[in-house]
Amino acid sequence: MRIFLVRHGQSMGNVDQSVHLTTADHAIPLSDRGKEQATGAGEFLRDFYKDLPSVPDYAAMRESYGDVMRFKPQRPRVWTSPYLRTRQTADGICEAMGKHVLDRREHILLCEQQFGLFDGIPDEELPVKYPDEHAHYKKQEEFEGRFWARMPLGESRFDVATRVHQAFGTFHRDANRHGINDIVIVCHGVTMRAFLMMWLHHTPEWFEAEKNPKNCSIRLIEDSEDQGYVYEGF
Repeated sequence: MRIFLVRHGQSMGNVDQSVHLTTADHAIPLSDRGKEQATGAGEFLRDFYKDLPSVPDYAAMRESYGDVMRFKPQRPRVWTSPYLRTRQTADGICEAMGKHVLDRREHILLCEQQFGLFDGIPDEELPVKYPDEHAHYKKQEEFEGRFWARMPLGESRFDVATRVHQAFGTFHRDANRHGINDIVIVCHGVTMRAFLMMWLHHTPEWFEAEKNPKNCSIRLIEDSEDQGYVYEGF
């Protein structure tokens, strides 16, 4: 399989963290710069695919030849997290790619880490607003490591890795049953690192050492080999 992992463009929350106090995390939109970044990422992917041969209509071929037909389309299916900022990033990517996109779908398991009780609260305010919960979380973080420490009423990074792994069956079924071996996945920084960790069988230590990518950076996995970042956001 060929997998392009894309972090969403710059969001209004990246620009001003106070946005989290008035807007649910899943409803935070892209900034103007984020929309430009999404277009840039789409143009990169368009240039990658535009020189490939044209792809016959797979549905028509299956109708003619039945399920024994295994044809691998070269246009990618775009998968996105259902958050507004990832949807808007996918909008920009798909618009720039035009006819070079097979189709687009959403997968809820690709969403951002759930921060629970701490969602939208600046770090410096947590000890004041939630002293007991914050103290318990910091104790977990220091004793077990950040990968394992679970946010109160939210997720740990371990939890994110576990649920992202549950989405893999969808991608494998698309490849095995429908010949869709090229996919673009638009998601979030922690989610992207969790995907790489689980797909490539890395360790929790690798996860913690791996930094979040820049907005709209694109990382390529090809035939289960990590090709690194082939495009970095601006």
